Amino acid sequence: MNYSELTTAIEDTTENTFEADQLATFVKQAEQFIYNTVQFPALRKNQTGNLTSGNSYLSAPSDYLYTHSLAVIVSGVYTYLLQKDVNFIREAYPSSSTGIPKHYGQFDDNSFIVGPTPDSGYSVELHYGYYPESIVTAGTTWLGDNFDSALFNAALVEAAKFMKSDPDIIQNYTKHRDEAVLLLKGLGDGKLRQDSYRSGQNRAQIV
Repeated sequence: MNYSELTTAIEDTTENTFEADQLATFVKQAEQFIYNTVQFPALRKNQTGNLTSGNSYLSAPSDYLYTHSLAVIVSGVYTYLLQKDVNFIREAYPSSSTGIPKHYGQFDDNSFIVGPTPDSGYSVELHYGYYPESIVTAGTTWLGDNFDSALFNAALVEAAKFMKSDPDIIQNYTKHRDEAVLLLKGLGDGKLRQDSYRSGQNRAQIV
């Protein structure tokens, strides 16, 4: 389902006509709800970067939301760092402590801190979550192509709230939204994650 088909379906189902910016708001709110409820590959990116000698900080990508993994690459070998609080890294690795980093922490919105402080320049690879471009501007997205039921029903909930629809209508739309998101969760947090190396990632049991 592309954006044009989605907005037409919203107006047909609600039997109402909305302004373009209103429809865009419904859909973006629906996307935000889904993207913060389920994790799936379309919400993941990877980026390579470099640590420099004597500098314990690494900049985060501009569209960064959360980390899946951070690895230091030495002679083609990937060593995955363990995530810790900043205070742990500060205490465990004083500024005089140098070597190949073993831990990292979220320092602020724009950077990570690693410990120990790199004793040389190292390549790193970051796998992270981000918000993909909205179907409002992209026209088509993974969510619209592969799980339009979740997007459509979530947008209907937002439209019904805007219209101040009867509680039973909102409840019905919400029920269909939650059922669709549950199916999506079975895919994104279940089937696509059964062979995850780290158990710390969100994982739903498949029955």
